[in-house]
This record gives sequence, structure tokens and C-alpha cells, in this order.
Amino acid sequence: MPSTSNGDALTDQPLAGSLIGENFHTWPDEVRQEFVDNEFNGQVGSRLLSESDRVRIWEIRLQPGQRVAAHRHVLDYFWTAINPGSSRQHTADGTTREVTYLPGQTRHFHFGEGEYLLHDLENVGDTELVFSTVEFLDSANPPLPLDLIRSAAELDAKPRTW
Repeated sequence: MPSTSNGDALTDQPLAGSLIGENFHTWPDEVRQEFVDNEFNGQVGSRLLSESDRVRIWEIRLQPGQRVAAHRHVLDYFWTAINPGSSRQHTADGTTREVTYLPGQTRHFHFGEGEYLLHDLENVGDTELVFSTVEFLDSANPPLPLDLIRSAAELDAKPRTW
């Protein structure tokens, strides 16, 4: 299983929520395999809303029970919860966390050269979970390619589930 960053946890940026599992405990085999298959997946949201030479702006919109596949953050970024909700996320260090969000809650992350965060996200609440995520392209690491991603304009502004 890949590490979170250079073999070390991002201890200066603790992940949100309550730790509910360690050492890959209770991870289904398909989730473990997804982390291997998606080790370099730079698709950090459900839909790429906009991209410029400075930022990528993503939307994450999950219905109850829906997941965003494992993906890798290498760029400095922040997320903002648009509405209240609850999630479960697995991270490549083998931990599982449950998180409760409030509208407007925002979290910032900074990655040094070679650092990253590989995780998934599942809506475990009973309402839709919506986030906006902004990645900064002038970070210490180069952006991951988005070979299969198209902008909202290219998709005729229709939501797309990943």
C-alpha cells in the first residue's frame, strides 16, 4: 500500500474526523485494490468546474452511500463544505476516519516536494454531501495529468458522476 507522503504522515496537517480504524482493518478487498489502481489518480473531485493557469476548481457531490474513488492530492488545496453531512474516508496509511461537516467549514492543506495524500470519500450520512475544492497549480509538486477529465463546459455543464 502506498504511503501518505515520503513515508511520513502529514503530521503538521492532521486529517479531520474521528479515527475509527487502523492497519487497513475492515477495508474491503475492492477498496484495497482501488488504492493500488488509483495511486496516481489526480481527479480530486466529481466534476472539474474550471481550470486556469493558477487553479483547478472542483465540485464533489455525493448522494447518501455514494463514494469518490481513491485519488491523490499533490497540490496545495483547500476544501469547503457547502452543506452539513457525514463522511467516511480511507487513507493510504491504513486508517479510516469518520467526519462530520458544517456548512462553510474549510480545511487547507500544503504539500512539500514529494508529499501527497491518497484517500477516498464516502457519504455515510442521510443527505447529499457537497464540497468545493480549489487546487493551486503553483505548488511544490507538479500537477498530476487529467487525461480523462473534461471541463464542465466540455460536458455542456451537465453533472458527471465519477
